[in-house]
Amino acid sequence: MGLSESYELCRRLHRRHGRTYYLATRLLPAWKRRHVHALYGFARYADEIVDAMDGAPARDRAARLRAWGDRFLAGLAGVRVDDPILPAVLHTLEVFQLDRADFAAFLRSMAMDLTVAAYPTYGDLLEYMEGSAAVIGTMMLPILGSTEPAAAREPARQLGFAFQLTNFIRDVAEDLDRGRIYLPLADLARFGLHPADLRVAGRAGGGPVHDLIAFEVARAREHYRRAAPGIPLLAPGSQPCIRAAYQLYGGILDEIEAGGYDVFSRRAAVPNRRRFAVAAGSLLARPGSPVRAP
Repeated sequence: MGLSESYELCRRLHRRHGRTYYLATRLLPAWKRRHVHALYGFARYADEIVDAMDGAPARDRAARLRAWGDRFLAGLAGVRVDDPILPAVLHTLEVFQLDRADFAAFLRSMAMDLTVAAYPTYGDLLEYMEGSAAVIGTMMLPILGSTEPAAAREPARQLGFAFQLTNFIRDVAEDLDRGRIYLPLADLARFGLHPADLRVAGRAGGGPVHDLIAFEVARAREHYRRAAPGIPLLAPGSQPCIRAAYQLYGGILDEIEAGGYDVFSRRAAVPNRRRFAVAAGSLLARPGSPVRAP
């Protein structure tokens, strides 16, 4: 597959599976968009190998992931690879001289999804999220550009944590269907919950599950607060995109809260009217102005 076709495939993956992030990406300068699509494509393709819906056992999915990782490493070494996603990813990595260790960390976390079904503590979950989320923030930073890249690095990592924890909270029921629990087991125990009872208790509504989800929402909001100072440090042309993504993902927490912390009977989503209002407001915001934490 040629380079242009690879970038286009990444864009289509992004549009199909990452609606909120894709909308925000539309606010970037046109020349940066395809590079963001490439990173999304890299993450999404690995995720689809891990969560393959063809019934393949975990060992087969692990072998597919290793094989894909090997093709990626071969591409880094200059070998021409026959892959639909990797040409765009490798080109983006080269253009911005992205840290290869971030990609290796991401693939390690994806491999964990094939062997780890739950995380005892939040510290354990953070170790997983370091590779699955924080490194996405540091990969993105050279593409977005920054007047103070060293100062923007930690907020970028925090934004990765914030976005992924938001997804984990929203998708509790979906992850249970895949045999995984991303909310720390220590948090469940704190509210008198057992993993086997989580779905039943959640469908019953209120009670300890309400308290558990409220606790996790507050934890996610703390990551957003830590991420907020980094957005004004980005290149002016990149700020509308990340401002919008920040507010839209934070808006998912608002919807969960407004729904009484019920993440079982419906999947929280930001209404289209608000989505487009956020996008317009982000475009009009003065570069360098502070970002209000959700």
